[in-house]
Amino acid sequence: MIGVALELFSRRSPDEVSIDEIASAAGISRPLVYHYFPGKLSLYEAALQRASDDLAARFVEPHEGPLGARLLRVMHRFFDFVDEHGPGFSALMRGGPAVGSSATNALIDSVRQAAYVQILSHLGVTDPSARLELVVRSWISLAESTALIWLDGRRIPREELEPQLVNDFAALAAVSATYDEEIAALLRRIVEAEPADGPFAHLAGRLTALAA
Repeated sequence: MIGVALELFSRRSPDEVSIDEIASAAGISRPLVYHYFPGKLSLYEAALQRASDDLAARFVEPHEGPLGARLLRVMHRFFDFVDEHGPGFSALMRGGPAVGSSATNALIDSVRQAAYVQILSHLGVTDPSARLELVVRSWISLAESTALIWLDGRRIPREELEPQLVNDFAALAAVSATYDEEIAALLRRIVEAEPADGPFAHLAGRLTALAA
């Protein structure tokens, strides 16, 4: 039942999905739905729990290879999720029957925290400075807002947005590095490990050409 509800919520705004429709799609009666869930709100929250677990898992990436390539794979999986669950993702972030509830806010925060912990682990940092925490959390918010804007018409190809977001991480870190020597050292270590055909190297080349 939760899987069916999640599929329906993923295709349309939760406000547009009825309990009768969920029951019909699941091949069960309306009273049976209410036997397990007191209303659509609780069913929606259960579906969001499954979706949040799925989304958080997409930030898990083996600690192998240069950071740019790792982040690019993460962004590809992230946009896969957004692509598959567009209306549901948008409803969760912009408004829906459960938005504003403590349970929904906790789910959203858990996904953001999971992403934050994963990024720090890839940076090899266990005790981030306030400025580094700002960089990572700002980038996560940027990825979220970019996905929401992309869903509204999909006017920019995913194939361009995914590497752009990876480069956005490097840009945020580079700006902060001018204020923080710890971040500067971290950024130098990241860049030194990047191959010539990596996303960070491509960014450096484009910026050099722009400044010429």
